[in-house]
Parts: sequence; structure tokens; C-alpha cells
Amino acid sequence: MSLLQLALTALAGFAAGAVNALAGGGTLISFPVLMAMGIPAVTANATNTVALCPGYLGAVLAQRGDFQGQRSRLKLLLPIAVGGGLLGGVLLLRTGEHAFSELVPWLILLACMLLAAQERLRAVLVARGAANARLGSTPLWLLPLVAVTAVYSGYFGAGVGVMVLAVLGLALPDTLPRLNALKQALALSANGAAAIWFAVSTPVNWRAAAVLAASALLGGACGGRLARQLSPTLLRRAVVLLGIAIAVSYLMRAR
Repeated sequence: MSLLQLALTALAGFAAGAVNALAGGGTLISFPVLMAMGIPAVTANATNTVALCPGYLGAVLAQRGDFQGQRSRLKLLLPIAVGGGLLGGVLLLRTGEHAFSELVPWLILLACMLLAAQERLRAVLVARGAANARLGSTPLWLLPLVAVTAVYSGYFGAGVGVMVLAVLGLALPDTLPRLNALKQALALSANGAAAIWFAVSTPVNWRAAAVLAASALLGGACGGRLARQLSPTLLRRAVVLLGIAIAVSYLMRAR
């Protein structure tokens, strides 16, 4: 990669980290930039997955206080997330470059739909938690749903946080911060398993991954400080519109 490409990658990572801290959906920025650099779709996705891991780890550490009393949930759900993330990574490599490239615009549109529904989902979960905040057992029907979201995380992952939070909110009567902490742990497990698989099984652009990871951490820190000054709702809408525009451009290019 040239110095200009590395600089653009750093800028994309910073923007993705800030957007994730403010509204979510940073992958809709970083992944298309990697592809615009001429990196093949599967390699770009693997590189982006590896680069996201430090951010997920930071989020888990930041919310470690909210894991109190959730040990049984973690013991039950984390192995499923690891297995699902690994399966998603395997499926990505089995899909092949051409087939995955054709799926990319539809996956981006799915991520946009999830991101657009995030605020409504959050409101529902807050209301549900306020009405019934008691801790209950984990229903068995949650397990396959967690597995599906983990597979998606390992395969592509954009918008997976919204997806995981939705299934947790449906199954577990708890407060939003605690569910969000559990979501972060599951996302880290699935993403980390896929990242390890990619590291040993497919080419990863390590220079781009390192630049993305470092700049995304810096962007996340800056985004956290700007959280009270900028409107997450407006930013989320802008990211959704950007994602839709990118997806449409990919579809038009494929014709």
C-alpha cells in the first residue's frame, strides 16, 4: 500500500471508530474504503474483521462492571458465539471471491436496515427493562438465535451489534446497559474467533489492519468525547444514507 492509501485507511479507521462510538455502523465506512483501495472483497472483509477486535475488547473492558451477576449467561452463550463466529469465517472462505462480491451490496443494505431500526429497538428495550427488570433464567430458544447472529458476525458483521441486542432484548428481562455489555462480549467472542481463523487461513492485509485498528481506537476515544455535542440520530441517518449509496453503486457496477 502507498503512503496515500495508508493515510486514507487511517482516516477511514478514525471515522469508523468515531461513528461506532457515537451511533454505530462504522464498518459501513471502513469496509468500502478497503475495497476502494483495490483489496479483494474477501480479503477486505477479513482485514476489517481483524482490525475490529481491539475496539470490541475496549468496549468489553469499559463495561466490565455490568457483567456482575451474568456469569451463568456468559458461560452458556460465549461458547456458542465463538462457534458461530468460527463457522461464519469458514463460510466466508467457502463462498469464494465472486459470490461474496455479489452478496456485498445486499449485506450492506441489511446492515443499513438494522442501523435505521436501532433507535426504535433501543426505546422498546428501555421500556421493557423498566417494566420488568428482574433477572431470569436464559430461555433455550435464545441459543439458536445467538448462534445465527454469531455466524453473521463471522461472515460479514456490519450491524451485528443491533442484531445481537435485539435477540437478547427479546429473551432476557434486564436493563439496557447490562444487555449491551453482554452484547459486547458476544460480539468480541464471535469476531475474535473469525479473526483468528482468517489470520491462519486466508491473506490478511496486516498493514491496513494495524492502521485501521490504531486509528479506530483513536476515533472511538474522540467520538466518546463528542457524544454530548453531536446528534447520534442525525449521524446514524447519515451513515445509513451513505451505506445505501455505496450498496447502490456496487449494484450498478455489477450490471
